[in-house]
Amino acid sequence: MALLLATSASAKVKMPSFFGDGMVLQQEAPCNLWGTANANKTIKIKTSWDGKTYKVNADKQGKWKAQVNTPVAGGPYDIVLNDGEDTRLSNVLVGEVWICSGQSNMEMPMKGFKGQPVEGANEELIHGSDTQLRFFTVKRNASITPLDSVKGEWSEATSASIRQFSATAYYYGKALRGNLKVPVGLILTAWGGSAVEAWMTEDWLKAFPTVKIPKTQAEVNKTYQRCPTALYNGMLHPLIGYTMRGVIWYQGEENVNRSANYAAQFGGMIKGWRDEWKQGNFPFYYCQIAPYDYSLINWDFNSALLREQQSKVEKEVENTRMAVMLDAGLEYGIHPRKKKEAGERLALLSLANTYGVKGLPDYATYSKVTFQNDTAVVAFDRSKEWVYFQNGTTSDNFEIAGEDKVFHKAKVWTSRNRVYVKSEEVKKPVAVRYGFHNWVKGDLMHDGLPVSSFRTDNW
Repeated sequence: MALLLATSASAKVKMPSFFGDGMVLQQEAPCNLWGTANANKTIKIKTSWDGKTYKVNADKQGKWKAQVNTPVAGGPYDIVLNDGEDTRLSNVLVGEVWICSGQSNMEMPMKGFKGQPVEGANEELIHGSDTQLRFFTVKRNASITPLDSVKGEWSEATSASIRQFSATAYYYGKALRGNLKVPVGLILTAWGGSAVEAWMTEDWLKAFPTVKIPKTQAEVNKTYQRCPTALYNGMLHPLIGYTMRGVIWYQGEENVNRSANYAAQFGGMIKGWRDEWKQGNFPFYYCQIAPYDYSLINWDFNSALLREQQSKVEKEVENTRMAVMLDAGLEYGIHPRKKKEAGERLALLSLANTYGVKGLPDYATYSKVTFQNDTAVVAFDRSKEWVYFQNGTTSDNFEIAGEDKVFHKAKVWTSRNRVYVKSEEVKKPVAVRYGFHNWVKGDLMHDGLPVSSFRTDNW
């Protein structure tokens, strides 16, 4: 009898936790499903949206993988899997799925961190419930080896679940819901303080010989989320293959003290994720880190250099775009309160570039500088609506230097899509900088969006 019970129990199909009740599948796609069953068994998979039954055989270890074709957005549906006993996935929606990753400013929940609130949170807790917006949060886990599973479960957007979920990701999903009118599923895999190296494999990091790769779990446990490869192994590898539309990312603060290689590392990480996901060059939208006074944590580094590295990535890596946060920082806090701006600015990029929504604004970017006697003339790309200053006709955020490389505060004004910069102390200027400090309240705007900090020199 005991043997019969054991055999019966083992017959039931098992799947990773992100394949569960309430999940969201990517619409109009061959969606991957996988799991375990009895060795060499045939698994039948029936999808209620079309009544179709798929068959797949488990290998000798009991592992199996299948694809089911999803319809246009809708639901709820059921999926029934059987290799001798039914496993039912209920309340399944079909819509748009996004992976949301990074460090604390992506992880920061709507309730905020202790003593660090999110602006507008109470309004969302009152009004934000939405059965068509679903969340899955991957539990923190740093591992020396690539794992196959994570802990977590799907939840609908309610006051309770919104309070605990990433504020940036929530605002992003809410914006997609409002515009696209389809279900949206957000899978959050983020850990505060995590380094970009932690989200990469040892193979991808070979190009950076100064990065120390851990050899044991004990080494991982010394630094956890800062340990190279550890979060890829524990929090990303299990998700790879889950059919989705793209990725949003908010990370970089942990790399401020070693910014020189960030563009190359971040670009390598994006390529690595894309290669392993096997969904082509899926869209990858990311937030530029917001200004903050890093001297408060005794870091003698200029975070503008990290922001500069981030700006390079969208120019160097296909199908990536950056949401600028230069006007939305917090001088005394590394966790800005303005998470609505973060989520909605990512959504603007996604709606315009992935979903083809017309009529949305775009970020102007520094293009070039020319010098006319004692005046520098700064030009911008993507600036057909002209640039302007948020609080009037001038700004205190520009500096200008001559051949002595000494920067002086500058007088500035705009005309169409040009900024004119000069100083009585610099008769023959050769370089201009805008907002190129740790803390700055960005005020150069285009079409309601901030322009990134930039410099025309490479000193």
